[in-house]
Amino acid sequence: MKNIALDVQLGVGVKIYDFVNLYGCKIGDNSKIGTFVEIQKGADIGKNCKISSHTFICEGVTIEANVFVGHNVTFINDRYPRSTAQGGELQTEEDWICVPTLIKQGASIGSSATLLCGVTVGENAIVGAGSVVTKDVPANTVVAGNPARIMEQQIEAVQG
Repeated sequence: MKNIALDVQLGVGVKIYDFVNLYGCKIGDNSKIGTFVEIQKGADIGKNCKISSHTFICEGVTIEANVFVGHNVTFINDRYPRSTAQGGELQTEEDWICVPTLIKQGASIGSSATLLCGVTVGENAIVGAGSVVTKDVPANTVVAGNPARIMEQQIEAVQG
């Protein structure tokens, strides 16, 4: 079962596995979307990306080409999440600010990482499994931990 809304823009050769929820997003050519993935409106996935199972990509996330996203990765788009507005009623889209996140070309995000909103992960950077990314990750570096810290700088880009 796949829940792919009519407003989803799919590139050529996109492979989508079962039990996904896609709406209002763009997915580039030859990308693969794993089982139990949700990609929300306004999210943009580049070409040749692999989005592994159980991943949540929310509104405001841009993932450039050739990016790997591991299993169970979570993106966040709200700095101050609340259920209700000041008057006590449930929040609507007008009650919060979507803060964008950018994952640059060739980056890899390890399984179970969480990326707070407003960060940029640089080209060819690697985010270690289980990391919590709270600030920008420079290009060609490896970060890991909670909060994620630089472990290695100037890694070589993988050609592919």
